[in-house]
Amino acid sequence: MARKVNKAGFDLVKHFEVFYTKAYTCPAGVWTIGYGHTKGVKRGDTVTLDEAEQLLEADLDAAGAEVERLVRVTLKANQYAALVSFVFNAGSGNFAASTLRKKLNAGGYDDVPVELARWVKATDPKTGQKRTLAGLVRRRAAEGELWLSAEPGRFVNSSIMPQEVSR
Repeated sequence: MARKVNKAGFDLVKHFEVFYTKAYTCPAGVWTIGYGHTKGVKRGDTVTLDEAEQLLEADLDAAGAEVERLVRVTLKANQYAALVSFVFNAGSGNFAASTLRKKLNAGGYDDVPVELARWVKATDPKTGQKRTLAGLVRRRAAEGELWLSAEPGRFVNSSIMPQEVSR
């Protein structure tokens, strides 16, 4: 069983997904309800707040299982939470094929925020064209910030700050 995403990750997803009691189509044209739940959702579906939080927990557990399956390096709680948010939003197939995952698995912890920031486009269902969404820009920035908060005040892969003067 995958580990649980921490409160910071759960709250980040809730903030960006927002709660909807009635099914709607997201900007990518996918039927969605609650806090970004998509599996089996159809027009006319409704959900309570409690049901939405249960669905979100199950969705994040599933995304977490994918993070654990695909990531080969050790992750701190906030790093794990940032990736779970990303996988929940972008999908495990996109994560599996991403440069983000490849760099991370090669030990490129410091590359993750920049790689996250590349994932800000969605395909417009009306035109078939990819377009940048402001909400995705903000979400990726928040995920990158959560990632970096794993070790406040330190670089993840470095024992010294690059600005440090050697004496």
